Amino acid sequence: MLPHYLCSHVQNAFRARHQHIAVNHTTQNLAILSILLRSGFISNVTRGTIEKPAPDAFHLVPDSEKRIWADLKYRDDRPVLSDMELVSKPSKPIFMELSEIRRLCTGRRVQNIKPLRMGEIAIVKTKDREHEWLEAREALQLRLPGEVICRAW
Repeated sequence: MLPHYLCSHVQNAFRARHQHIAVNHTTQNLAILSILLRSGFISNVTRGTIEKPAPDAFHLVPDSEKRIWADLKYRDDRPVLSDMELVSKPSKPIFMELSEIRRLCTGRRVQNIKPLRMGEIAIVKTKDREHEWLEAREALQLRLPGEVICRAW
């Protein structure tokens, strides 16, 4: 499954003022939602089934019914996440070396990609199996280059 589905699903749910979303259980979706959780854009991530977030029932259902539930976060009745857009597209993946990720994080344009602003994050997929999905600043600290998948603010 491509990350554009998750980006549009999260963005549309915030715009429609939903309290929770449920997405298919994949490593990619879990990793991206975990990064959004650590960055403060969502308030909770739980495994569950199609009907409800239920970690105890998660292991009892077949793979097709497993879901990841995320609680969306609002402040003063306004969504905390205002936009989430894809950077790498299936037709044009954007791979960045460490120096390019550093320039992106410090407010400079890289490969026609706008620099990260205050409160904005970029999600990077690396080739390292232990740290496959990271926020751009974490990838910079761990010195891991990779593909910049999406950005959120």
